[in-house]
Amino acid sequence: MFSGMKYVYAVYKERSFSKAAETLYISQPALSAMIKKVEAKVGMELFDRTTSPIRLTECGKRYIETAERIMDLENEFACYVGDINELRTGELSVGGSYLFSAFVLPPIIMEFSRKYPHVNVNLFEGHTSQLEEKLFQGELDLIIDNYLLEDSIYQKYVFMEEHLILAVPRSFSENRLVEACQLTAEDIKNNRHLDPEHPAVSLKVFANEPFVLLRLHNDTRKRVESICARAGVKLNVTMMLNQLLTTYHLTGFGMGASVISDTVIKSQAVDPEIVYYKIDDPEAVRQVYLYHRKSKFLTRSMMEFMKIALPGVFDAGRS
Repeated sequence: MFSGMKYVYAVYKERSFSKAAETLYISQPALSAMIKKVEAKVGMELFDRTTSPIRLTECGKRYIETAERIMDLENEFACYVGDINELRTGELSVGGSYLFSAFVLPPIIMEFSRKYPHVNVNLFEGHTSQLEEKLFQGELDLIIDNYLLEDSIYQKYVFMEEHLILAVPRSFSENRLVEACQLTAEDIKNNRHLDPEHPAVSLKVFANEPFVLLRLHNDTRKRVESICARAGVKLNVTMMLNQLLTTYHLTGFGMGASVISDTVIKSQAVDPEIVYYKIDDPEAVRQVYLYHRKSKFLTRSMMEFMKIALPGVFDAGRS
């Protein structure tokens, strides 16, 4: 009914079919046919053709009033879309695990908000299953996680690489046996553990000591199990927890050794009660990914956020 409103509106503005046809760059017969088609859908005439210049009928007046409201809404929406494209408004929802939400995402969000202060950024923290569910449902635009999600559904980009480190209370007597292998928190922050020449330590050395580890469903715990299986060692697990930060802090209190990521150590203040050891196993290295759903339209805000999170990746033409 309103698909041909631009033709009706042109005749209304020009008060003439011939002048409106010139304005629209179509023939007068074609314009007349289009107006009749609209009138047929409405079920009433919109113009009184017996007058010169032609005038609107009462139904025509209501049609034009409605058409103008529609055009106002279209213009309002066009302005809204323009503001979104120019990042003068809009929202962006990102998510990560508790560790990434607390220590990795904030500086990226801060840089994004500095550049685009009118875009509201929502941050969600949760475990992998929660993050994937919200990403799949469209509640989150982007997530950062170290778990491998389904490639057919999600687009992933390598965000960073993590290395698992053995963290041991300084009070444990076995530390004396492997003093040459010890690393400090400052060593980890300076990436000394990445030096291929630095000696690693087998988990066997501390197998009889208590360990505080993550629960079985967690990626870190799965990797620890694989490392132990290859080393032929069974750890004395005295406590199972949900967060790497918790295991780290319990290690600092002397309650047990733990296996944590170097991201944890780099994000925390130096704890003098903990010593660290490199683990030489393929499972000790993992990728952290930035994900979005493949079927989701990439908004300008998503692209700009990813440019900050992954400097050079998109500017280099990769997507």
